[in-house]
Amino acid sequence: MEGMIKVSYTVMCKNDVNKELSLAEIFSNEKVEKAIKSEFAKGLRNLVISHKGEAEVFLKTEKMVFEMMVNKNDFADLLELAEEDARKHKRIKKECDGVELVDILTID
Repeated sequence: MEGMIKVSYTVMCKNDVNKELSLAEIFSNEKVEKAIKSEFAKGLRNLVISHKGEAEVFLKTEKMVFEMMVNKNDFADLLELAEEDARKHKRIKKECDGVELVDILTID
């Protein structure tokens, strides 16, 4: 096969966070409730925080996306090649143990 593949990846670490929270969970937290009231209704009493609908809030570790180019013939080895690229550029630090492929784009 002729051509190249542009691979985007991130480095995975042990301390990464990926949580999904509902607004009900957030507003039921006493500290959050106090912070909202003190910021937007300072000095007022007998207030209740409510919400319409059920929205989801995502709490994730912000990741830097790295890119590399490989030959189309190396498609089967993309994950290994991404890990090698991360090691070569010293992107895998202590507490980090691998890479996650984010995007694969074929370039003619």
